Amino acid sequence: MKSFNSFCVLIIALAIFLFTSGCSKKQEVEKVEEIRPVKTIVVKAPDAGGIRNFPGRIDANRKAELAFRVSGKVNELLVKEGDLVAEGDVIARLDSTDFQITVNDKSALFARTSNDFNRGKNLIKDGNISKMDYDKLESNFLSAKADLNLAKQQLAYTGLKAPFDGTVARRYIQNFEEVQAKQEIITLNDNEILEVKFDLPENLILRIKKMEDVDTVEESRMKHQIPVVAMFNSQKGKEYSLKFKEMSTKADSSTQTFSITYTMPKPQGVIILPGMTAMVKVDLSEVIDSENDFYLPVSAVVADVDLQGTVWVVNEKNMQVEPVSVKVGTMRGNNIQVTDGLSVGQRIVTAGVPFLYKGLKVTLMKELEQAKDNIKHERPVMEPSSQQTPEKG
Repeated sequence: MKSFNSFCVLIIALAIFLFTSGCSKKQEVEKVEEIRPVKTIVVKAPDAGGIRNFPGRIDANRKAELAFRVSGKVNELLVKEGDLVAEGDVIARLDSTDFQITVNDKSALFARTSNDFNRGKNLIKDGNISKMDYDKLESNFLSAKADLNLAKQQLAYTGLKAPFDGTVARRYIQNFEEVQAKQEIITLNDNEILEVKFDLPENLILRIKKMEDVDTVEESRMKHQIPVVAMFNSQKGKEYSLKFKEMSTKADSSTQTFSITYTMPKPQGVIILPGMTAMVKVDLSEVIDSENDFYLPVSAVVADVDLQGTVWVVNEKNMQVEPVSVKVGTMRGNNIQVTDGLSVGQRIVTAGVPFLYKGLKVTLMKELEQAKDNIKHERPVMEPSSQQTPEKG
């Protein structure tokens, strides 16, 4: 009877052990499953079109912030905003009383030292003064002459003149104000030639072809004679040809764009002023790469053990990631060329790819957090999901 009771206790203990072990394994399996949020982009067909529109801004080809070179009280302010002035016209004058007094004082000193120096010339010939005394007379004369010239120059600075023909764009002071030297008084613009500035994205710079004997993008543009025109809202249907002037060779740190400047003559019968906006149409058909390869962020491509390029594709049916082998080409900035292995519509993971594994379940980060791919598959751009923005330079 005792052995029977022991046998029953053993059976019960074994059942409890098997039950608790099964529960632990079940809980362990549930804990192993991992779901990771990822940043992605969707592969889209490269844009083969060469016509691009960019927002532009108008500026004067020549402009100057005019200021007095001496301090004083404004006695005459002869222009107002919008006035046309010719080169050499006096725009404003300071009260010149104190400056004239200084000129008179320096003139008297110059006259005295000049007379002393002339007498000294005769005395030195007869040996009536020493060479040291003669040198002192000459030094005083030259110093007085320099002081007089400076006083006359300061007097001339009391008149502010236009350095070129132009239009008074801004006036910053009123008459009879006390102003300091180098304080801005007038903004003068030459509106006969206007500048049209716009920003070219990095991805387009990377896709512009370069000739074998061309080292810079600016020279390439000039050689190919890229057609560029400006359009204005007030002149529907009219296009104004532009002439290339200059281009920055350092990208803006925040927008990764390059500033480009073109010029155009002031249109007749149309009001176009500095500060206005324009739409710039650029025809890149002849100079842009026509290849159909994709460009992905470098962070989206990793190498496997055989040094084969690999990207991680999200299966949007089961939300799992799988590796896909791709062929890569050249590097362009922060992007890498993918020549084979990708298809339009695939969703590619762009961040944290070294930590992914086949079959890993993922969730897509919110649109506001994701780096969405642009139409050229270049650097991902942060943009709201519910608002489409025009292509910016």
